[in-house]
Amino acid sequence: MLSRRGLLAGSALALLAGCSSAPSGPPPGPPAVPVPTGPAPLSDPVTVQRTRSAARGTDVDLVLITPEGVPASGLPVCLALHGRGARARTFLSLGVPALLTAAVRAGTPPFAIAAIDGDHYWVNVGSDDDPQRMLTDEVPGWLAGRDLRPPSAVFGISMGGFGALRFARAHPDLKAVATASAALFVSWPDARSRKVFADEANWRDAEPLLHTAELRPGSLGVWCGESDPFLGADRKLVKAVNPAVSRFSPGQHDDDYWRGVLPDILKFVGERLS
Repeated sequence: MLSRRGLLAGSALALLAGCSSAPSGPPPGPPAVPVPTGPAPLSDPVTVQRTRSAARGTDVDLVLITPEGVPASGLPVCLALHGRGARARTFLSLGVPALLTAAVRAGTPPFAIAAIDGDHYWVNVGSDDDPQRMLTDEVPGWLAGRDLRPPSAVFGISMGGFGALRFARAHPDLKAVATASAALFVSWPDARSRKVFADEANWRDAEPLLHTAELRPGSLGVWCGESDPFLGADRKLVKAVNPAVSRFSPGQHDDDYWRGVLPDILKFVGERLS
């Protein structure tokens, strides 16, 4: 039988493990390569490029994923925005390369995915770090250097869902916008508790639920687990926008749920990019 001291030690370890967001061991995917000095079409299904972002004031990973066996040059591109505490390479841990290849082999028109490192809900919160400006002003040039088209779709997970909807407001011509477990906030006290936004005005300017009229229903897909803490907020989004696809199914705010819905999201995006 475990002693009380052993139980407490075990509980502490469990709490530490549950609070850890940084993966152990080497990062998933291939080593990062520098920015090419000239046009350099992709030759591998996964390429990680380390790039300086002036808009963010830091170096970021640009993870480029294309379906195996498909020429990459000229493919349409969907941006992939990660959640809080994650990074661009997280999409490799979620198995996106294999899922994208499987979707294309099953008949989904081929496209490329570009995941980038972001932060603070993918918006400017009053500092010199502006992820939205990076997506709009810098990413198209990085993609052109790899002979890929400018982004015409975006999907995001959790915090990335917030950022994807903010990007969609500024780019109404996007063909597909998809969110999984979008981290949305129904009130300023709720948003303030995250300790991210500079003030209430900063949050109000960015919050998708306060700007639903700027979202296009026909290009939007919303996925959320029925045990997700953001379920209520995502239901409010669906009620306000009436998106082309809305799926609420068993699942929590975790990798298992996202791995389960990613095939549907990739199919949704690919069909609208064709």
